Amino acid sequence: MKRRAPVSNRERDAALEGLCAALARLRTHGEVAAFLRDLCTPAELEALADRWQVVPHLLRGEPYREIHDATAVSVTTIGRVARCLGEPDSGYQLAAKRLGFGRVRND
Repeated sequence: MKRRAPVSNRERDAALEGLCAALARLRTHGEVAAFLRDLCTPAELEALADRWQVVPHLLRGEPYREIHDATAVSVTTIGRVARCLGEPDSGYQLAAKRLGFGRVRND
């Protein structure tokens, strides 16, 4: 495995800000899809899609085991997404609301 030189928190934050700025400038679904395909490995894209796939199930209050049975996403991943949904500044919540997903819970 290639070893990287240590990166400061400031540099890491700047890189994340740059990534966020690039995503915010994309205008269409196709542009975002192309960018994500370039940015992520197939396994990373699958992991991101798995996480997003469980959001509507969680917002409907479905039990983790039922979500797992319906999606094949691990219960551990479902729990992680559920924890994020419960955060006051949840990106999942914001995206779900903007996409008009039914009732968005307010934990």
